Amino acid sequence: MATGLSFSSSSATRFVNNIQERTSRGILLTLVMTSLLSACMLRLVQLQLIQGQQNRQLADQNRIRLIPIPADRGNLLDRKGKLLAANRVSRAVYLWPRYQTQAQWQQWATQLGPILNVPAAEILKKLQDVGYHSAMPVRISQNLSPNAFTRLAEQIGELPGLEIRPESARNYPNGDLGAHALGYIGEATADDLKAHPEYPMGMIVGQMGLERLLQSQLQGVWGGRLIEVDAGGKELRLLGNSPTKAGSSVKLTLDLELQKAAEKALNKRRGAVVALDVKTGAVLAMASGPTFDPNIFTRRVASKEWNRLQGEDKPFLNRAFQGYPPGSTFKLVTAVAGLESGKFSPDSTLATSSYITVGGFQFHEHGSGYGVIGFREAFAVSSNTFFYQMGLSAGPEQISKWAHRLGVGETEVLGFEKAGYGAAPTPAQKEKLYGEPWYAGDTVSMSIGQGLVQATPVEMAVMYSAIANGGSRVKPHLLASQTNTPATQPAKVGLSPSTIATVRNGLIAVVQQGTAKQLNDGSIPLTAGKTGTAEVPGQEDNAVYVGYGPVKDPQIAIAVVVENGGFGAVSAVPIAHEMYKTYFKPSSPAKTKVKPK
Repeated sequence: MATGLSFSSSSATRFVNNIQERTSRGILLTLVMTSLLSACMLRLVQLQLIQGQQNRQLADQNRIRLIPIPADRGNLLDRKGKLLAANRVSRAVYLWPRYQTQAQWQQWATQLGPILNVPAAEILKKLQDVGYHSAMPVRISQNLSPNAFTRLAEQIGELPGLEIRPESARNYPNGDLGAHALGYIGEATADDLKAHPEYPMGMIVGQMGLERLLQSQLQGVWGGRLIEVDAGGKELRLLGNSPTKAGSSVKLTLDLELQKAAEKALNKRRGAVVALDVKTGAVLAMASGPTFDPNIFTRRVASKEWNRLQGEDKPFLNRAFQGYPPGSTFKLVTAVAGLESGKFSPDSTLATSSYITVGGFQFHEHGSGYGVIGFREAFAVSSNTFFYQMGLSAGPEQISKWAHRLGVGETEVLGFEKAGYGAAPTPAQKEKLYGEPWYAGDTVSMSIGQGLVQATPVEMAVMYSAIANGGSRVKPHLLASQTNTPATQPAKVGLSPSTIATVRNGLIAVVQQGTAKQLNDGSIPLTAGKTGTAEVPGQEDNAVYVGYGPVKDPQIAIAVVVENGGFGAVSAVPIAHEMYKTYFKPSSPAKTKVKPK
């Protein structure tokens, strides 16, 4: 019997097949494993060598935060250093977009909205504008109220990506005082950020007035803190710090007390009050009514507040730079045109009457006429027929020439928004602008500051400053640093000394015995000026006053316009009176040494 193993041919075949099958599977498994390992190695090479720097940056962003720190905005000060615009400590709410998904933020926005008094849609829009994967925070609310702070503090642990930061907010300590000159601030718009790529998100910029015009000086430089945080956003350590640089404070020419007097006397009526230093052109007061409180723009503006600001009274409109018919205050220009034309002398007289007829139309006097009078009495009683005749004799070209030389249509608007110029067109200009010929009646109306004549309150103050200072047109300015510099040097307009003396004498007579004699009550030094009652078609007349003082040493010129205020003596003069009293009060450093008469 043979020993050992024996296999049938079929068994042997099966054995061989099993071995081959196992070998194939091993080879296949080896190939699969080799392929997987190769793919992992390739991905590792890509992540480490090719995309290593980018991935390290992404990893760092998950644990490193750059927290921007807003810079304090520079203060705005009055001419004596008193605060007009400053800063105060407040709290702001920021959201870190990448800490929540878009769906989660949509849910949280509905809960945050009522607490912050910000619509959920507005919160989501701010997140969408920067992107939900942004590594930078977005400010969604400023000036957090104590109640809102308490409610958020209770929930802050449940809401990853919400941060409450202390920061400074703009503050206008005097409320609506000087709002049209100071302006207001707001968060940089998309257009602002596009124009200034260096601005960080949430940058506060000036949106109107001096806040806008002085943006580069006031804005300062933002700083930042680079910190490491854990997965929950808790700060672990400070990695770097870039300090902020506060904006520069700017001293203005405005006088806080004089501004208060102007706005209190105007009492939010439609109109404007302007006070200038007659020698330098420094703007001492600029009031426009109705006004607004710029503090409302340091927070979210309610729709009711915004609608009021867009109302028919136009609180945003700076009426100090809007054209008005100057009325009888323009008779100063007609007198200058008549005297400088050579057709009249300081001693000239004209016969007045109840009216004159020109082109078949009657142009009336205030009453039945004042007989034969000269310049002094014509100013005192504000005779229309006297100045009608003078204007017709001198001609519209002469009146227009001297109006512009004295500042009408030529005075800078200082960069203010929607500011306008006055106008005193010639016949040729009228035909070009309106396609109509010039009539003699146009000259008559022009002679008393009606018809096509317009002047802004600032221009009116400039006109009277030229008479007060001896014949130089001042350049109004609001920055104390510009006073007595070549850029604001007054320019001689070419008035003869006799013309200046004649007009001055007439303006003094208005105060001593004419329509502004309430200014001669002994409470202030003697001043000079002219009232005006300007017709407004279909409405009550505008009340106007322009003047300067004191007579012996002119320092300040004041222009007042009260829309639909009626007689200048009734509505405009009392406002000027209060301003003169404030300017000349014994405690004022700017008071005159001239004793009241």
